Amino acid sequence: MESLGRTKRIGLVAHDNKKRDLIEWAKYNRRILERHELVATGTTGTLLEDALGVGIEKLQSGPLGGDLQLGALVAEGDIDLLVFFWDPLEAQPHDPDVRALLRIAVVWNIPVACNRASADFMVSSPLMASDYLRQMPDYRAHVDRLLESE
Repeated sequence: MESLGRTKRIGLVAHDNKKRDLIEWAKYNRRILERHELVATGTTGTLLEDALGVGIEKLQSGPLGGDLQLGALVAEGDIDLLVFFWDPLEAQPHDPDVRALLRIAVVWNIPVACNRASADFMVSSPLMASDYLRQMPDYRAHVDRLLESE
C-alpha cells in the first residue's frame, strides 16, 4: 500500500477539442484544485494556469512527449490521480502515447477521470481531502518470470 496525503498530485491533460471543457471544469472546481499540486501537459497547463491563476507544473505538449512524461511520473509514483479529457471522436496523431498513458495509470492503480462527470465525482469524493492508502499492485512475479527466462 502507498499512503497518499491530504495534498494530491493531479495530472491534467486535454485534447484540443476538450481543452475548453477542462478549463470550464477546472474553474468550477478551482477551490478544490488549488489545494493540490497540479501537473499538466504544455498547452493545457498554460491555458489552465491563465484561467485559474494558480501555478501549474508544465510538461511538454502532448504530441511532443508530454503524455509520455506524465506516464513516466505515474510509473514513478509521482501522480496520485489523472484527469484526462480525451476526444473519442477525433483521431490523434499521438494515439499510441495516449493509450500508453491510460494503460500505465491502470497498471499502477491511479484513479482516472476521462470526462466531466467522472472528474466531478472524483474531486468531490471525501478521499480528496483525506489520507488514503492506495493498494499497490505486486508485479514481483511478473518481473521474476521475465528475469528467469533470460
